[in-house]
Amino acid sequence: MGIEKAPSTEKQDSPSASKDVVHLEAAGQEDEAARADELARGGKSERKVKLKIDLFILPLLASIYFLAQMGRSDLGNAKVAGLDEDLNLTPDMYANVAAIFYVGYLIFQLPGTLLLRKIGPANQFSAAMIGWGVVTVCTVKASTYGHMMAVRFLVGVTEAFIQGSILYLSFWYRYNELATRGAIVYSTSALAGSFNGILSYGVQRDLGGKNGWTAWQWIFFVEGLIPIIWAFAVLALLPPTPEKVRFGFSEAEKKQIVTRSRASHNTGDGTIRPKLIIKLLLDPKFWMTTAINCGNHFCSNALQNFIPALLHESMGYTELQAQLMSVIVYAVTFVGILISCYASDRLRLRGVVIMFDSALACVGLILLLTITNNAGRFVAACITTAGVYPIVVICLTWTATNHPGYTYRASAAALINVFSQAVAIAGNKSYNDPPYYRTGLGASLGMVAMCGVVAGYLDWHLKRLNAKKRREQHTPEAEALRQMSIDEIGNKHPDFFFKY
Repeated sequence: MGIEKAPSTEKQDSPSASKDVVHLEAAGQEDEAARADELARGGKSERKVKLKIDLFILPLLASIYFLAQMGRSDLGNAKVAGLDEDLNLTPDMYANVAAIFYVGYLIFQLPGTLLLRKIGPANQFSAAMIGWGVVTVCTVKASTYGHMMAVRFLVGVTEAFIQGSILYLSFWYRYNELATRGAIVYSTSALAGSFNGILSYGVQRDLGGKNGWTAWQWIFFVEGLIPIIWAFAVLALLPPTPEKVRFGFSEAEKKQIVTRSRASHNTGDGTIRPKLIIKLLLDPKFWMTTAINCGNHFCSNALQNFIPALLHESMGYTELQAQLMSVIVYAVTFVGILISCYASDRLRLRGVVIMFDSALACVGLILLLTITNNAGRFVAACITTAGVYPIVVICLTWTATNHPGYTYRASAAALINVFSQAVAIAGNKSYNDPPYYRTGLGASLGMVAMCGVVAGYLDWHLKRLNAKKRREQHTPEAEALRQMSIDEIGNKHPDFFFKY
């Protein structure tokens, strides 16, 4: 079965995943055509399989990300609980402790993502959870600035190995399903912030001073123990890849899962081709999506460390009140992520939704910079996070859909995070002027505005590239490229059309 060329009125097209899909053997054509037709109709069996995938994967993957975000953002709650006072951390020193996490994180991001198929998702994710859990528990014994720098670096190293979550989801879901599922997973970052606030409130009220430990020590102990225990459930229950499903699905359903995976240009080939990483780095489209993600991470990653401090230091809330009020901020963020990503999937638009979210975040940041009323500043904080956080998911989804082939997709998913986390270090460092943190908020405003501008240009650029591909469908060059697999040439395949 060859790829059916979409008529020019279609705005987004979906080609073959590889040479094997482009040129199917005649003996398998009828079965493959029947399955593809059923998928296109959204039949009952398709919906049943998709629901089972949702039930098997999303709760476990969401729990992994939830616990990782707890481990990442607990520093802000520990600060409010007295960490900086007990360890004599200046604002610059605290900013360094917040930033060093991203150094370890970005160094191990690329190998942690490329090795996902080799190690296996369940093995890799569960080992990472045990790793950051143990390190977080050890933070209880930290007594100096140097100790905190070391443990936060190691938390970043271990958490780097679970950041292939969007790549893992792309093994299982079709393109128009990916942002919503990514939102369900990533929105747990907002829930984790809320849960951290509730947990820290309870710990600070009831456990501070117990067993000779301060409240911030108890926060790290409790939040380190949970992922260690839950890692064993992930190891036992998380499905590996569509080609290696072990239980829970019939043979017919397993075949349908593989067909769905092939429709999203997953060939099942986990071969790492280093030269393709170089080609990716020479692709301007990769750098445009990276610029969007960098601008967004500058703001979002800093906010997760400074939201409790903003509430406490610049809005007049007590330490305990700040922990509770952060729950409301993250609850609004949770809703914002789900709404934006659902709209992106339903409309099949990425760039337009990112532009809208960037504008919303800019409004919130301008309000935070210009008004002094505490209630108004609190509403502005909610608007800012509701606009900033969804961009992460949509940008990563956009990256995954427009870079088919395992090496291209895995390295794009990893490297976009590497560069973004490097920029996030600067974001954390810029929030060094309490109580209003105007330097950091002003820099965030500029970076988030840049996200919207670049997203608009990339949207227009991809439409132009699709039009060019349609014009050149029947050229000798296009026919020559069709003899190569999607894993070899990625989005240069003449029958692959960009999503925008």
